[in-house]
Amino acid sequence: MSETPAAPVKVKFFSGEDIPLELHKVRIVQKLYLRPVDERLKAMQAAGFNTFQLSTLDVFLDMLTDSGTNAMSDNQVSSMLRADDAYAGSQSFARMEAAVREVFGTQYVIPVHQGRAAENVISRAFIKQGDVIPMNYHFTTTKAHMEISGGKIFEIYTDEALKIKSSFPFKGNMDINKLKALIKEHGAARIPFIRLEASTNLIGGQPFSIANMREVRKVADQHAIMVLMDASLIGENAYFIKQREAKFKNASIKDILLTMCGLVDMIYFSSRKVSSTRGGGICTNKKDLFLKVRDLVVLFEGFVTYGGMSVREIEALAVGMYETTDETVISQSPSFIAYLVNELDKQGIPVVTPAGALGCHLDAMGFLPHVPQKEYPAGALATALFIISGIRGMERGTISSVRDDQGNDILADVELLRLAFPRRVFTLSQTKFALDRLTWLYKNRELVGGLKFVDEPTVLRFFMGRLAPTSNWPDRLVKQFKKDFGNSL
Repeated sequence: MSETPAAPVKVKFFSGEDIPLELHKVRIVQKLYLRPVDERLKAMQAAGFNTFQLSTLDVFLDMLTDSGTNAMSDNQVSSMLRADDAYAGSQSFARMEAAVREVFGTQYVIPVHQGRAAENVISRAFIKQGDVIPMNYHFTTTKAHMEISGGKIFEIYTDEALKIKSSFPFKGNMDINKLKALIKEHGAARIPFIRLEASTNLIGGQPFSIANMREVRKVADQHAIMVLMDASLIGENAYFIKQREAKFKNASIKDILLTMCGLVDMIYFSSRKVSSTRGGGICTNKKDLFLKVRDLVVLFEGFVTYGGMSVREIEALAVGMYETTDETVISQSPSFIAYLVNELDKQGIPVVTPAGALGCHLDAMGFLPHVPQKEYPAGALATALFIISGIRGMERGTISSVRDDQGNDILADVELLRLAFPRRVFTLSQTKFALDRLTWLYKNRELVGGLKFVDEPTVLRFFMGRLAPTSNWPDRLVKQFKKDFGNSL
């Protein structure tokens, strides 16, 4: 890169308020729609009370995910114009390879079309029937791919991980004693790898520490087990390490990233998250591991220099990798998340603390204690919030889980409504709007009821499933909203 990443700007407001400051200017905008509450109710009904099925024409603030929704920089957009469309030997790939090598410190790099493609290839390459995979916490598509390949997931999280209200800085840490016990019980030969997710998506975007990584590495080395890292939110995890791990408070983000990547054997990532564009990758310093996944990438994704990606996206990915070392870039989302989390917490609204990466995570069981978990409180909260605000969030609870062999729901460890903050997308006024509507909804929470499935896919049901309310509670919610807000949207 020709430019040196700028140091983050620390601003103290004379008013004494602790508010995030946008360290960018907006030059291209996209029109949003804030529909009347009656139209939002109709849109939710048509969507089968599943926020994934909503049209963006009906959504005001799309806080469903940060996957593929981050704002690209001017440098990323301009880089796409120099794309080399060659099927093999593309210079676009060469630039991406150089970027990954510099930022992650890995010699071998293979692109794939997105993160779950990497999960598929890695699962097929390393997992056999009866294997066990320890991890700090699962992600939905990761779990599906690994179980289809014959593996069984074991979540070796710390005791702090599932506490909603906590000051523990690294709730994404792996419990080392539990890891040792798992290896002793099942044997190292049945463990193809230990997986670390930076940062843990389903329990509030919580990071792990480098100290914990080093402990995991030590155990893995003792038993000759590979360590695999999902680096999709590695930039934010590195930012939290700088903020929360004393040893690294004066380290650069670039050095922290290299330290993290140097402690694992293989890395995969979704560039939808890590570099604000579409695509993904698998990288390693070990040639034998590289060769084990290379042929599967060619079979399932495409040639090794494009991996199912557009070369324009490869160019933008390369620039985005360098931008991940810029603290002003990666601090944007966590600072806005922290603002909303802290403001909600001040009002006693149940939210996961400390604030993590990816989004603000509301505790649906604390928000709606009267809704039984078997009636999907996180999904109900997502429904209610959209109806009264036009804000689309994502259920991260039992709807995102699966059923057991008897057809019963495997209840999620936590029921969360995630309000994602893609990088450089939302403004402070929009964030305050979300705060206002959540405050109103919490005061009227008794109006919200449960949901039930009426059309349930067998795999990853949260994407395409359709639900219905267990009573006419959405109508009652709309009636109260109109009473309090009148003609206001």
